[in-house]
Formats: sequence, C-alpha cells, structure tokens
Amino acid sequence: MAFGDRREKKTQQIEEKIIEIDVPTQGTLTFSEAVNLKINSKFAGTLDTRGTLSIGHAALIEANISGETIVIAGKVKGNLVAKKMLILMPTAVLTGDISTPKLNIVEGAIFQGKCQMLDEYLTIDELAHYLEIDEPAIVELATTGKIPAINDDGNWKFERVKIDSWASSGKVK
Repeated sequence: MAFGDRREKKTQQIEEKIIEIDVPTQGTLTFSEAVNLKINSKFAGTLDTRGTLSIGHAALIEANISGETIVIAGKVKGNLVAKKMLILMPTAVLTGDISTPKLNIVEGAIFQGKCQMLDEYLTIDELAHYLEIDEPAIVELATTGKIPAINDDGNWKFERVKIDSWASSGKVK
C-alpha cells in the first residue's frame, strides 16, 4: 500500500506543469493548457494563462493579465481578469481594474482601481459575447447538449467554469 501511494504522488507531480521565470522578460505569454506559472522578476507585456499564476514578492509586472487563479505578492500595474479567484498577499501592490468571481485581499495588501465581481453563471447573450458566437448557435448547442448548460424554466444558464473547461478542450467550432 505504501508503495502504491508513492507512485500515485509521483505520477501527479510529473503531470503538473510548472514554469518559473526569474529573469526580466517582456512580450506576450499565452498558455492554452493549464500550467503553474510563477514570475519572480520584471515582466512587461500581456499574460494570458490557464492554471495558477503566482507573482512573487520581488516581481514588478506591467501587464494586462487574464487567468484562472492569480496570486499576487509583488507589484502589478495593469488590468486583471481572474476567471476563478484573485488573491492579494500582504506584500501585494496592485494598480489597475480587476474582474473576478472570488477575491481575497489579505491585510497589508494595497489595491487601487475598480473591482467587478463576475457572476459565476452567464446568460445566452453574455456567453455569445464571451465566446464570440451568435446567440442562435448558443441556443442550438445548449438544446442539443453539445455545451454544458442549465435550463432553468426556459432560461438557459451557463456555468463559467464549465464553459471555460469546455472551450479549452477544443469543442468550440
């Protein structure tokens, strides 16, 4: 039994993708698969991540950031969209607007900007805009069960997390 547990943990560690950036970098970083990205230095540009993005306490970031879970301990200047959660650690300094369904600001963190709390469910028109697909196509996908959807007394609702998973699996055509 003990050997089985060790093998299982080792397999999980191998499958987890970790990228750490410790040198000044600029440009656009886009990830289509989930990774654990940690930035510990200067970065300027655009970040579009999947998985967890961690910004270390020594990092200085000037970028617009889109990701799933974002944890900030350093300084960030730019707008953020965290699809699952945004955490500002005690050493965080964030200047920019944020959109996220869940926000945790730990005592000591500094935030200057506007905050919009995203709804966990999208309507047909919100989803059409989000996926850049016309509304009749969304209704067709929902009706045929080709997209994760909830029919609430004739009103379609789409859970953002399930839609993101569905879209990243390549089922959007």
